[in-house]
Amino acid sequence: MRIKLLSFTSKALKPIYKLYEKWLWQQIRDGPFPVHIGIIPDGNRRWAKRLGLDTIEGHLYGYERLKEVLDWIWDLGIKFVTIYAMSSENCLYRPQKEREHLFEIARRGLRELLKMKIIHERRIQVKVFGRLDLVPKDIVELALEVEEATKDYDNGRLNIALCYGGRQEIIEAVRRIAEDARSGKIVPESITEELFSKYLYTNGLPDPDLIIRTSGEERISNFLLWQSAYSELYFCEAYWPEFRKIDFWRAIRSYQKRERRFGR
Repeated sequence: MRIKLLSFTSKALKPIYKLYEKWLWQQIRDGPFPVHIGIIPDGNRRWAKRLGLDTIEGHLYGYERLKEVLDWIWDLGIKFVTIYAMSSENCLYRPQKEREHLFEIARRGLRELLKMKIIHERRIQVKVFGRLDLVPKDIVELALEVEEATKDYDNGRLNIALCYGGRQEIIEAVRRIAEDARSGKIVPESITEELFSKYLYTNGLPDPDLIIRTSGEERISNFLLWQSAYSELYFCEAYWPEFRKIDFWRAIRSYQKRERRFGR
């Protein structure tokens, strides 16, 4: 079942909205655009509660919004996207019924990715990472199937962080480095930031230039902790299911206005 996204602009205001959208586009169209965007799509449950809907409906609307936002991102030529689909805390501590619904959305999403025309036309590689030991086996198998189907695509990457935690990712990388040092594959003196990055899930990708979080929360919540050291952060008041193209373009405009010095 496909959910129809709600419109948050009244009929009377739609002409003004369109004018504002065109004005925003004039401001951002010449770039520069981020190469890698991270998204924390927060606020699905609070949005549903505000409208008197069941929690799962918030997640379903959020999923449909995500597909739309990915189109906006790729239309700007942005090559790399990392989506914080579920945190490790979500997978460990959310009520069982809610976890089951979230996993069902993950199943649906991965099945759709296998057949999604835009993925194959744009040649977007898909990677799924996180604590997959917490994920039902059939979802892990679906993730592997999607990764295999897109492994040769070289025009971009969609990362899906599933049951993911940044601290856990760093600990896992440290363990692997320790194992390689013990086996003689590397020596401690060779461990640099560049080498460490190769042990992370995002190996081979540039760090995110911009991380967008919705719902008004202003924290990173264990997302890409190593990779976000010099990322530009943008916090949007809108809940994720009501995130509009103008909200996305405002984030891009904010990014374009910043001077990136990388600590220099």
